[in-house]
This record gives sequence, structure tokens and C-alpha cells, in this order.
Amino acid sequence: MQILFPAIGALALACAACPAAATTNNWVTSWMASPQPAWQSGFVLPLNVPRTLDSVSIREVVQLSSGGESLRLVFSNRYGSAPLMIGEVRVALALREAETVGGTDRAVTFGGKRSVTIAPGANGISDPLRMSAQPLARLAVSSYFPQPTSVSSFHWGDQQTAYAMKGNATGASTLPKADRVKGRLFLNAVLVDAAAGARTVVALGDSTTDGNGSTPDRNRRWPDHLAQRLAGAGVAVANAGISGARLLDDMMGVNALARFEHDVLAQPGIYTVVVYIGINDIGWPGSPFAPSAAPVGAEQLIAGYRQLIAAARVRGVRIVGATMTPFAGALQGTALEGHYSPAKDAVRRKVNDWIRTSGEFDAVADFDKVLRDPRDPARLLAAYDSGDHLHPGDAGYAAIAQSLDDATLFGTAPRASKGRR
Repeated sequence: MQILFPAIGALALACAACPAAATTNNWVTSWMASPQPAWQSGFVLPLNVPRTLDSVSIREVVQLSSGGESLRLVFSNRYGSAPLMIGEVRVALALREAETVGGTDRAVTFGGKRSVTIAPGANGISDPLRMSAQPLARLAVSSYFPQPTSVSSFHWGDQQTAYAMKGNATGASTLPKADRVKGRLFLNAVLVDAAAGARTVVALGDSTTDGNGSTPDRNRRWPDHLAQRLAGAGVAVANAGISGARLLDDMMGVNALARFEHDVLAQPGIYTVVVYIGINDIGWPGSPFAPSAAPVGAEQLIAGYRQLIAAARVRGVRIVGATMTPFAGALQGTALEGHYSPAKDAVRRKVNDWIRTSGEFDAVADFDKVLRDPRDPARLLAAYDSGDHLHPGDAGYAAIAQSLDDATLFGTAPRASKGRR
């Protein structure tokens, strides 16, 4: 017997007495938040998450891209220096804020056990959970940390609210006294056992991929819009964006060259990666983010892109280069002013010209052309600007996703086909 909730996510929960659901053993990454190391106090931006958890439950809401008959959860201790102990994890269908749909709560196991200890630098991957989820289903993942736990691997940002509650509240349907947390804590990915031929597109980027400037808690980042468009085509979309991320240097996350293997090439079912990163390499030097850093030139960025291209080719993954979008006036009038200058914009334009004309990527996504103001190409079109002149708003992210046609992403229509790995 199955309990169906088609009106609010079309997610079916298989009971323990039911026959085993058919499996395809075709795991794809349906949702992801790239882990990053916590930085020290003194950096220009606050961490916005607790430094330590102790007998605390964290509930995180995620929206899947593609669906499947079974799920696996992935937790990351990539940047931890000590073992990470999680006492219990439960999954339910998300209703609103921290509330879950009654009767949908399920326990997650790791090697048949309710708890898991994850070694420093490692991931913890759950057993398959028989939970048939339709594309775009929203899940609430609740994790209990029973002992003092340093938050060493997290995902920064406030585009999705998490909820913290004292004690083991993983099975509670509501968390009326929960504190709100702006970020992700240890939860790295949700994998689904998808239909044969399903595949994954990974979006590698910075805050404009992580969704800064979009409406919080509404899943309006450009990878979300892309997932909605591809939901019926058996294509998963994994968001490997980190706010503040750079191609060449560390700070808000390690550099893209260093995390490319973990966050992109290692994702189950990967077929295509869209690379939309580099504006922070250009904008940070001389700004409050990196006041004494040397300027980054076009040649340095191009060399970095070539390394990503080479790594993707070795693994047989299609790689799409996205041009960097305009940023004139970025963060002007704020404490972070200094991100833009005409000299920095000249570097952006030079790199964009190379992306468009070099032929080194498998395909080009011209996000610059999509979002720029035709009357002032150094600026975002007002209708697409979130207001800070750096990040698009909801309409801008929708326009980016709409511009990624099937020929760009796949070289053909996304019909059922095995990945190229």
C-alpha cells in the first residue's frame, strides 16, 4: 500500500510490508549544496551559522530536480578535522517552513543503523530509502547532532531557511520554537534512483548560481528554473554554486579547480557541466573582500578554464562555458563597494570574447548577452537586476535558464540516453 500526496509534491512512501520497489540502479544527483570550510571571524562577511552544535536538530528543506523510486542522502565532513557523528536522520514531505506533512516521516539508515560517524574529509552516504518521489518534490531532512560538533563543513547563504531545535526533534511534524539558520549544515546531496537514461547537469558557479538576489525560500535560482523546465525529460540539475566562489583562489569555498572533482565530476549520472564563474576573481582584488590582492588578468582566468576543460574531457563530460554577466556599479553605496572598475570590466570582456570565439568549450552559453542592457552593455538590464547591480533577480535567473537550450546542454534533444562517463 502507498500513501500518495499528488496535490503537494506527488511523493509516495512505500511501507515496510510492501513488495520492494523496482530499482534501476541509475543514481543521479537530484539536489546538491556544495560544502565549504568555515572561515574565521575577521572576514568581511559573517558566517551566519552556529559555530558548534550540541544536542541540536537541524531541519533543511530541499527541492528535488528529477524524481526516482528510492533516495540516498549524502552528508559531508569534507573540511572536518574530527569525526562527525549524526545521531539520527529522518525525511518527510515538506509542507511550509519547518512543518512536514503528517504520516510521511521516514527514518534514514546508514549500514542498517540509525546513526553514522563520518571520518574527517569523507562523505556519509545513506542506505537506499524506498521513497518514490516525483520531480520537484520538496523534502524536509532532519538531522540530530547529539554531541558537541564543530560546524566545519557548511554551505553559506540565505536563499533557503534551515531550522535549529534543541534536542532530538527529527520526528516532529512542527518546530514551533526553532531558530532560523541562514545556510546548510553538513547536508550535501540527495541522490535518486532514476529511470534508465536519466542524467545530471551540474551548474558550477558563484553567488549568481547560488541564487543571491532571488526570492528566499522560493527556489528561483537559475538551476531551479532549469530543473523545472527539464523535469519531464529525465534530467537532474545539481547546483554547485558557492557564494563568493572563485575560479583560482580560496576563501568562501576552495577554488573551482580544487573542488571540480568532488562537486562536478564525481556526481552520479553527470553528462554536462555549465561553468559560470570568474567574476569574483576579477572583482575581489582591491575591494573589501581582498584589499591587498593583486589584480587577476584574462590570461590567468583562461588558463584556469582550460584546466577545467581538460579535466572534463578526460572524464567524457560535456562542458559549457558561460560568459560573465555585467557588473557596473556592483555593490555601490554598500560596505562592499569597490567590486567594479572599468579596468576590471575590460578583463571580463576579454575573457568573454575568448569564451565565445575560442571553440575550446563544447558549447557557449552567452549569459552576458542575455542579461546586459543593450544601451549600456557594462550594466545589467534593469528588469533583470536584483538591485545591487551584480546579482540578477528572479526574472534574470529565469532568463538565464531559458537561454540554455537542449543543443547547448546536450548537443541534441535530451531524449533518454546513457551518460557519457
